[in-house]
Amino acid sequence: MSKLPKKNNKPSNGAPAERLEKPGFAARKVAADILGNVVHKKRPLDGELDMASGHSGFRALAANDRALVRAIAGAALRHRGEITEILGRLLDRDIPEKTGRVLDILHVAIAQMQFLDIPDRAAVSLAVDHASMDRRARPYKGLVNGVLRRLGRERDEITSDLDAPRLNTPDWLWESWQAAYGEEGARAIAKAHEREAALDLTVKADAAAWAEKLDGVVVGAGSVRLTKKGAVDALEGFEDGAWWVQDAAASLPAKLLGDVSGKQVADLCAAPGGKTAQLAAVGAEITAIDISKARLKRLAENMTRLGLSVTTVAADLREFEPEVLFDAILLDAPCSATGTIRRHPDVPWIKKPYDIEKLSEIQTALLDRVMSWLKPGGVLVYCTCSLERAEGEGQAEAFLERNKDRVSLVPVDASEIGGLAESVTPEGYLRCRPDQSAGPETGLFGMDGFFAARFRVS
Repeated sequence: MSKLPKKNNKPSNGAPAERLEKPGFAARKVAADILGNVVHKKRPLDGELDMASGHSGFRALAANDRALVRAIAGAALRHRGEITEILGRLLDRDIPEKTGRVLDILHVAIAQMQFLDIPDRAAVSLAVDHASMDRRARPYKGLVNGVLRRLGRERDEITSDLDAPRLNTPDWLWESWQAAYGEEGARAIAKAHEREAALDLTVKADAAAWAEKLDGVVVGAGSVRLTKKGAVDALEGFEDGAWWVQDAAASLPAKLLGDVSGKQVADLCAAPGGKTAQLAAVGAEITAIDISKARLKRLAENMTRLGLSVTTVAADLREFEPEVLFDAILLDAPCSATGTIRRHPDVPWIKKPYDIEKLSEIQTALLDRVMSWLKPGGVLVYCTCSLERAEGEGQAEAFLERNKDRVSLVPVDASEIGGLAESVTPEGYLRCRPDQSAGPETGLFGMDGFFAARFRVS
């Protein structure tokens, strides 16, 4: 076991904290800072990486260093449970609080050593430099060096028996998934989260032709999954507005509204606008409502690129009153987003059980409110990008029970969603999971976790 040092505020070996930074040091420092902001201050990773309003150090980096930060932060969060266990095996006791970024520095270094194609020596050297230049972490630079070098020497012995799916899933989430999907299902979901999500596109027309042009494959109910990743705005068809980025599972709820050409349709909680674009592209008269003016601005910009016309309204649905009734409503309700962990690996570490409780109350209120905005016989599709039953099946069942005289369930058929029979429950709900097939004929797996229920209101 590596021993913790005695308190010592002087740099060892007389090395000045102001030493010249090595190449790659700034990226590692920013990665550790962002990791700390996410896990300790519960700041969303996307917000930290936003080029308009995110971490100032990240925005100041060159493009290649920003890509490195994204990779390191993603790996450190995706494998956080494993890294925590590794450190537990290397240390004889916990590192005290108020030691600067020591733990974050170690997590960033181990993420590189274990899960990225970065030489151990570079990860170790830059981690020690970082500790040396952090006033509170400086007394622990010897510990940082010793722990990481020992991991490099004894990697197989220390890591060979790690249960990655279980370790990388917080207890409350594991228990929730076990209750909903059983032990085998929970493990399959957690294992799927070890892989970063693919890049899926929704195209306006001719998915097969676009799959050929972009070196992709058609998955789900007509999405194009790219086999290579790169700058999205550099791909053919981007400037022409031929397609937009949208996970294959996220494209399914809008399809449940059926033929909406010429109909008045409300897309509620609409930003960033993938579902809005789907509905507008097939001829619906769309009113897109979202509480965030900033997010609606981005939605409007996306619609301009796509050449689609929609009406946008910035409003809180709990206070909004529509001027006309709608033929159909798509309510993509605020949720915990536990179905998006493959692309948002911070979610398990910034969300808690009480978040589910609070969001469930909002979902219930919104369902009861918006049902009155439909014309007689209108269709309401409720969906969430959550794996939690409380935000999916539980909400649907309770809604039906509260409104048994006015609302009926319209079961989903696999033929409506590209033959994804595995994603249709016996009750007729849509339930996508990240471990499920992305298409019977593709051999590919992995979609966002999504729930949708379709109702008809009398």
